[in-house]
Formats: sequence, structure tokens, C-alpha cells
Amino acid sequence: MAADAFGRPQADPRLQPRIPAATYRLQFNSRFTFENARDLLPYLEALGVSDVYASSYLGARPGSMHGYDITDHNTLNPEIGTEDEYDRFVEALQTRGMGQILDVVPNHMGIAAGCNPWWNDVLENGPSSPYAAFFDVDWDPVKRQLANKVLLPILGEQYGRVLENQELVLEYAAGAFGLRYYETRLPIDPRSATQILSHRLEPLADALGETDLRLQEYHSII
Repeated sequence: MAADAFGRPQADPRLQPRIPAATYRLQFNSRFTFENARDLLPYLEALGVSDVYASSYLGARPGSMHGYDITDHNTLNPEIGTEDEYDRFVEALQTRGMGQILDVVPNHMGIAAGCNPWWNDVLENGPSSPYAAFFDVDWDPVKRQLANKVLLPILGEQYGRVLENQELVLEYAAGAFGLRYYETRLPIDPRSATQILSHRLEPLADALGETDLRLQEYHSII
């Protein structure tokens, strides 16, 4: 806290409440970045704009043109700019005595394309995920078969037909098993890893022999 000429505490004037006189909406995306907004400020100042009204610029789904499908509330959207570019934008506002109103969206997130780490953790670990309470999931539904599960309407056909067409593909990437359905990748419950690794174990034992050290190490893993 700053002090006046007599050493008395004085609040930072930048933190004092103020009522905007005139606002101008800025829709941030990959085509309109922090640098673009900074370049526009002299024109807005000449128009008499006191504050810019900014759309959300936090981490969002790649390619998002509106920014409201947030995937990470703790980072800036890299398609809009870096922290240094953001700091320069804010500094340019302050130099002109202008303010910023940010449209925050704490009540919803984007979950498409598997780019939301919180949602992916919920899909992988269910109600035991540390982020389970962040989402509106009914873990105790009327249909008991869905208890502690998340039902996602992503299949383009009936489940049986999708299986017959081999459209669901088990894959291993980035140190974890996942289930891929075209562009959608879903995490696998870690408790299922043993079942996956035990598949067709007998043919492997026949090929290597029960005394093979590699097979014994494999058994110790699963």
C-alpha cells in the first residue's frame, strides 16, 4: 500500500472502483490478438473509449473463435498471445488511463477434443477424481447401471454396430491406454490396465517359454 506525503497509508488508485464512461467490445481469437488490441488503443482513446470490454482470453479449445469453451482457467490462450504480450497490452491501457472489463466464465468449460485436463481426469478416475465436484455429474442416477459413470452421446451408430465396424480402437500413447473413436480419445480406467495387459497372455507364454526372463518381468508388472 502506498503512502501520502505525511506517511499515511493510501490505497493504490488503480484499485479504486470506477464507473466506465464508454466501453468498446474486443473479441479475442487467433485473428485478433493482444498485439492487435494494443495497436487499436490509440484509435479507441481518440473515440473517447474509457474501458475495453474483453472477451475471455483464457486457455480454450484449439481454434476457438469465441473463447468461451475454456479448458484451462490458469493460463492465457496461446493463440491470442503470450504473457509478455498481455503485459504490454495492459501497460498500454494504463498509460492512456483506460481500464479493462473481462468477461469471465467460471461456471462452464469446454470438454471437446480431449483438451480439458480436468475433464479427462474425471473420465479416467470417476468420482474419485479431485475435479469430480467441479462438474455437474450425477454419480448416483436412477439407472443403476450408470452409477459412478459418465454417459457420453458420441457414437454415430448403435454400440454393437460400432464394435462390428471396429470403430473403437484401443491405443497406448503418452504413457497411458486410451480408447479412440475417430477424433475423440477417451482415457481408460487405470484399474482396467491389468485386464488389457493380460489379453492373449497364453500365446505369449507359449512363444517365449515360462522360464523366459522377459515373460517373468511382464508377469511382475501385471
